[in-house]
Amino acid sequence: MHPDSPISTTLVAWGNAWLTGHAGLDDAVDRLERAGGPQVVSSGGTEVTLRSYLADLRVEGMSALRLSLPASGDPLGLTGPPPFTMAAVEAGEAATAVLPQRCVGLVPSPDRRGSSYAGVRWTAMEASVTPPDVPALPEAEHALTTAMRSATEALLTVEGPDQSHPSLPRSATEGLAPGYPARAHRVAALTARLAAAVRFARERGLSSTQIHTRAEALRDLDRAIRRARVAAHNSVLDPRHSPRP
Repeated sequence: MHPDSPISTTLVAWGNAWLTGHAGLDDAVDRLERAGGPQVVSSGGTEVTLRSYLADLRVEGMSALRLSLPASGDPLGLTGPPPFTMAAVEAGEAATAVLPQRCVGLVPSPDRRGSSYAGVRWTAMEASVTPPDVPALPEAEHALTTAMRSATEALLTVEGPDQSHPSLPRSATEGLAPGYPARAHRVAALTARLAAAVRFARERGLSSTQIHTRAEALRDLDRAIRRARVAAHNSVLDPRHSPRP
């Protein structure tokens, strides 16, 4: 799982593309396996492939997947219960499957077996049916723009020994899946690039004063990035932002 591109974003984007008829289940799972290797789900003491698990949830009436990108002190996209919230915050990400009478939280973790097998294990947990309080896409985009300006002004005063501009990983330049509105595609692509840029900025060597200035700027920007990313991925659930036929 790449720190700049959480695997939950891929599950939510391509899972919703499948649920809305813009992609097949095989397409969605193939994208996930391309991003993170083999995918399995641990549920109730049993282990099944993600493909089978999603198909079963669909039969049960799953209508959507919601993205959560929480951080310590900021449970973005989560409404409990505590075990799911704690697991998602520790992982820094989660997806929630929305069903008619319940919700299922899916928390990813690395799944390594031996020297050659590397994939993703999703732990299925009970999730609250209460919708999370997350910003709408226009609001999140505006907040992101404001945070970018503030961070740029602060970071221009901070110079460290490493002034290089490394290229972004491919995972940080991929957009959403089919079926999302154009605005969501634009915001998602921008947040992926910014998340990579924030990580690069944090890795530069600085003095203690510079570190404090940088930390404040990047903390606010990181929060705006996470909120905009969640808004973009969840926008397919909002009829106001559905793509026009």
